[in-house]
Amino acid sequence: MVQPPIVGGFMIARILGSLCIVLLFAGSPTFATDQTLLSWNALPDLPDDLGVAGPFAGVHNDGLIVAGGANFPRPVWESDKVWRDRIHVLTRTGGDYVWKDGGTLHRPIAYGAAVSVPDGLNVPAGVVCMGGNDSSRTFDDVFRLTWNPETGSIDQESLPSLPQPCAFGAATLIGTTIYLAGGQSGPSLESAMSNFWSLDLSRQATPEQFQWEALPPWPGPPRALNLTVHQHNGYDECVYVIGGRNQQGDDVQFLSDTWEFNPSSNTWRTRRDAPRCIMAGTAIGVGQSHVFVLGGADGSLFHQTDRLRDKHPGFPHKTLAYHTITDTWTEAGPSPANHVTTIAVPWGDSIIVPSGEIRPRVRSPKVFRVTVNRAVPSFGMINYIVLFSYLLSMVGVGVYFAKKNKSTDDYFRGGSRIPWWAAGCSIFATMLSSLTFTGIPSKSYAQDWVYVVGNFTIPLVAIVAVYVALPFFRRIDATSAYEYLEKRFNRSVRRFGSASFTLFHVFRMAVVMSLTGLAMAIATPLTPTQSVLLMGVLSIAYCTLGGVEAVIWTDTIQTIVLFGGGILALILLVAGTDGGFTGFLSAAHASDKFDMANLHLSPTNAQIGLWVIIVGAIGQNLSSYTADQAVVQRYMTTANQRLAARSIWTNAVLSVPASLLFFAIGTALFAFYQSHPEKLDATITTDQVFPLFIAREMPIGVAGLIVAGVFAAAQSTVSTSMNSTATAIVTDFLRPWNVCRSDQGYLRYARGLTLLMGVLGTLLGLVFVDPSIKSLFDTFLVVIGLFMGVLGGLFILGGTTTRANAAGAMTGAMVGAATMFGLWKFTAVNGYLYTSCGITTCFVVGYLASLAFAPPAGDLAGLTIHTLPKVGQDDTPSRKASLEIQS
Repeated sequence: MVQPPIVGGFMIARILGSLCIVLLFAGSPTFATDQTLLSWNALPDLPDDLGVAGPFAGVHNDGLIVAGGANFPRPVWESDKVWRDRIHVLTRTGGDYVWKDGGTLHRPIAYGAAVSVPDGLNVPAGVVCMGGNDSSRTFDDVFRLTWNPETGSIDQESLPSLPQPCAFGAATLIGTTIYLAGGQSGPSLESAMSNFWSLDLSRQATPEQFQWEALPPWPGPPRALNLTVHQHNGYDECVYVIGGRNQQGDDVQFLSDTWEFNPSSNTWRTRRDAPRCIMAGTAIGVGQSHVFVLGGADGSLFHQTDRLRDKHPGFPHKTLAYHTITDTWTEAGPSPANHVTTIAVPWGDSIIVPSGEIRPRVRSPKVFRVTVNRAVPSFGMINYIVLFSYLLSMVGVGVYFAKKNKSTDDYFRGGSRIPWWAAGCSIFATMLSSLTFTGIPSKSYAQDWVYVVGNFTIPLVAIVAVYVALPFFRRIDATSAYEYLEKRFNRSVRRFGSASFTLFHVFRMAVVMSLTGLAMAIATPLTPTQSVLLMGVLSIAYCTLGGVEAVIWTDTIQTIVLFGGGILALILLVAGTDGGFTGFLSAAHASDKFDMANLHLSPTNAQIGLWVIIVGAIGQNLSSYTADQAVVQRYMTTANQRLAARSIWTNAVLSVPASLLFFAIGTALFAFYQSHPEKLDATITTDQVFPLFIAREMPIGVAGLIVAGVFAAAQSTVSTSMNSTATAIVTDFLRPWNVCRSDQGYLRYARGLTLLMGVLGTLLGLVFVDPSIKSLFDTFLVVIGLFMGVLGGLFILGGTTTRANAAGAMTGAMVGAATMFGLWKFTAVNGYLYTSCGITTCFVVGYLASLAFAPPAGDLAGLTIHTLPKVGQDDTPSRKASLEIQS
C-alpha cells in the first residue's frame, strides 16, 4: 500500500500544531466595531412646514411619493385637524435631493395603508394606496399612484375597492400579492376590526378574479394602528401583524402581541410578544430575517395627553428589532425622532421615514434616511497567518505531485496507487464541499433536521455503488465514466453524457465559489469577488500542477480540517448558549429543531415532506455514485476493485457522523443566537450565520483555521471539478478523435484544459455572486437536479435493461432535459426532487422509445446487471484494450 506522502503528513502536523499554538490566544474576538446599528440622516424637509400624519408614502420611478395626510394648524391645541390632498415627490440626481409638486389627490385623505410595487414583477408598478378617512367618513377606495419623471406628474388609477371601509390599517407586499391587516371601519376605535385581506395584482387582466379576498383573521383581538410587515421565517415569506390598539367603551387595550401568517399554508401562529406596546408605528423587513420597528407609541402617556399638552415629551426614541428565525426581540438603538402614523419606505439600500406625528397633535416635516450598518471585520494578523499558511500549503502539495505525473494515467488516475482511505476521504470531501460548512448549518439553523435523512441514504446507495456500479467501471478499466455509455449504446450517447457532465461541473464550480464567497464576506475583510478569485486561483494552481493525486491528498487534509473545525465550533456554540448543553437541548426541543419528518404529501411545501427527502436523496446519490465522473474517477485511483470498494465504504461511513455534526452546528447556532439575539447582524444572509459566528465569537487564530476549512471545502469541490472535466474532455473527445500522436501530447492538453476549466468556473463564479439567494443548499440542489437526473437516468437505463438502445437512450435524455427545464421554470416542485424526476423521465421515455427501434445488436456481456460475469471470472481487461475501444 502506498503511504501518504511526506508533505501530506507534514501539512497535517503543521495544521494541528497551529491549532495548539493559537489556542493559547483564545478569548479575543476577531470582530469588533464601534458603529451604531442604525444611521439616521436628514433629507430635505417635506414642503409643508407643519408636516403631516397618516400620509400615503412609497417609491416609484426613483421618486419618493408622499401624498395626503393630516395636521393641526397652529396653535395645535386650539385648532381642528385638517386633511390634506397635496402630493409631494422627492427626486434625486446623484447626491442632490429636490422636492417637486405632484399635484393633488382626488380628495383630502389620510390614515390609509400603502405599499410600493417595484418594477420587474410583471405587474404594473407604482404606489398602491388603500382606504383612509377624512373628518367625516372612512373610505374603501384603492388607487395606484405612478410618478412620471419626464413630465413631472403623478397619474392616478382606480383599483378594486376594499371589502369595507378601513382606516388606520397597514399593508405589505409579498411577490405580487398585497396583504392588508387591521384598521377601523368608522370614526371610533371601537370599530377596530380583525380584517385580513389580500389582492393579487397579477390577476388584473381578469377583472372577475381581480378582487380583494378575505383571509382567515389572526386569533388575537381586533386592532387598528398595528404594524403589518413581511419577512422570511426560514421556510417561507410570511406576514407579521404586530401590536396596535383597540377599545371597548372606556377600556383601551394596548397591544404588543405578534402574529405570523404563512401564505403557503394559510395559517397563523403566535410569536413572542414585543417588549412593549407598539401602535401607530413604522416597521420594515430588513435582510433575510429581521424586522426593524423604527417608531411607535407605547401608550405609557396615553391617559395624560390632555394634561401634558405641549409638555408631552414625545414618543419613545427607541427602536426595536425582531428576528423571525429565533423569535426574539432586541433593542436596536436610539432614534433622533419617533415618527408615528407614517410609513417606512425602502428606497435603494436605505429606509425612508417621511414626516409623521412626533407627539400628540404635533407633526414634523423632517424626512429621515435610515441605513442599517454592517460592522467591518477585523480579521487580525494571526488569523491571516493561519489562513494563508494553510492555503499556500495546498499549492505546495500540487508542486510536490507535479513531478510524479509522467502520463495521463498518472494525471487522471494517480497511477492507481492511491490508498483506499485517501480515495474515500476525497469522495467524501468532493460530495459535501462547502455545503457542509455553510449550507447545512444554515439550513438546520433556519429550519430543522429533516434534510439529514437524505444523507442517511448514502450508506444504502453505497451498496449499489459497490456491488453494481463499481464492477462495470473496473471491468472496462474506465478513465471516464462515459466510456460505459459508448460500450452500452454508442459514441453519440457517450459524448452527450460527457458534455452534460462538463457543463454541470463548470456551473457547479461557479455556484460553489460564488455562494462560498458570499458567506466568507462576513467572516473576513475580503469581498465576495476577492474570495472567489482566491479560491479559483489557488485551486487552479495546485490542481493544474498535481493532477488527481494532488486533488485527493488535499481533499484528505481538508477532511481533517473539516471535522476538526466543526467539532471545535460545536463545543464553543454549546458552551456559549444560556444553560450550556442543557440550555441547547431545551431551546432546540422547544422550537422543534430536532424534527426529522414532515408527513404531508405536497411536493411544493417549503417544509419538505419526508417522502420528498427519501425519494430525492436516493435519486441524487444514485446519480452521483453511478454517473458523476468526479466520483467514478476515484474508483479507478486504487490498485484493485477490493480497495476501491473500501474507499466507497469509507465515504459512506464518514457521511453519517459528518451529517450529525453539521446539522448539530446549525441547531447550536439557533440556540446560541436565541440566547444572544443582539449579536445577530441584520445585513447578513441566512447562509452567512456560521461565518458570522466564526468572525465574531471564535478565538483569534482558531477563526483563521476554520475560515481556512471553509475555503478548503469549496476548493475540494472546485479542484475535483477542474480535474474531472479535463479528464472527460480528453478521454471522451480528444482521444477518440486522435488529436495527439502521443500520451505526452494528451498530458499537455490535460493540464491546459484543467487550467481552462478553472478559469471558466472562476469567471462564472464572479458573475453568479448574488446576495439575494435565500439558501446555498437549495440553490445547489437545483443545479444538481437540472443536470445529474438525466445522466443518472442514462446509466440506470443502460445498466438495468437489455432492451434499451441508443436511439431510445438519446430520446429519453432529450425529453428528460426538457422536463427538468420545465420543472425549474414553470413549477414550484421542490428542487430536491429534480434528480429523481430526471432519472424517472429519462428511464421511462428511453425504454418506451427503444421499443420502437431494433434491439441492441452489440455484445452486452458485462454491461448490464443481467449480463455480468459470474463471481471469480476475470472482469478487468487491460488498459490497452480499453484505449483500443475508444479509438
